[in-house]
Amino acid sequence: MVPNVSHLPSSLILVGAGKMGGSMLEGWLKVGMNPQGVAVLDPRPSEAMVRFCAERGIALNPASPAAPDVLVLAIKPQMLDEAAPALNGCLGPQTLVISILAGKTIGDLRSRLPASGAIVRAMPNLPASIGRGATGAAANDQVSEEQRLMADALLASNGIVEWLPSEDLIDAVTAVSGSGPAYVFHLVECLAEAGAAAGLPRELAERLARATVTGAGELLFQSDLTPATLRQNVTSPGGTTAAALEVLMRDPDGLKALMREAVAAAKRRAEELAG
Repeated sequence: MVPNVSHLPSSLILVGAGKMGGSMLEGWLKVGMNPQGVAVLDPRPSEAMVRFCAERGIALNPASPAAPDVLVLAIKPQMLDEAAPALNGCLGPQTLVISILAGKTIGDLRSRLPASGAIVRAMPNLPASIGRGATGAAANDQVSEEQRLMADALLASNGIVEWLPSEDLIDAVTAVSGSGPAYVFHLVECLAEAGAAAGLPRELAERLARATVTGAGELLFQSDLTPATLRQNVTSPGGTTAAALEVLMRDPDGLKALMREAVAAAKRRAEELAG
């Protein structure tokens, strides 16, 4: 998805410049965000972030930042209570708050940031760090259409954005796309292990498994065909792929059932953390 850069905010405060926050910042600048309109608040910025801000003309930990168009919360969730009083003073009546804090609901944010009004809660994932992320987002009823477009432009700079009809779906998004990259990485581990068990040298099996999964992912990314159609296209009746799929697709203990169980477990845990 190509973000609509005409809707990028003129001023933004990023709170927390760790791996995800820093990746988002780089994405905003790549699509045309004016670095002079950005301020970063981070009590312990990395040396790389200090250099990055200096090189790009980004204000780092300004003493009294003006209320921005957008304030993005990218700190660790457990840091919210400590940071909230100072952040509340940064908010103006027209400031949109975008939060990527796992487990912190819009209600949690409103209670800790009483000056906030418009809030978007978003759940990005790790591939956002290379511009190929998948983000689910939900807005409260105080978010205007222009603010929604601003949030979309910012979030889309790191990958696709799916707007949810209800915040209640965030936990399911967390279980599918938020945690999903780890499932894929584990698939590579398992495929490599199976290759080694079949007689391949372990390093060769790992290289083949990695290239297979990344190549299949790129094919899926570039193709308009459904995953089921792509699977069928590489499965000859009675062939080797069909033999393997008989194992992976058998009921009741095939991959579908196992993945459903895994996603359900991740969703339960997300609900527990939110509670």
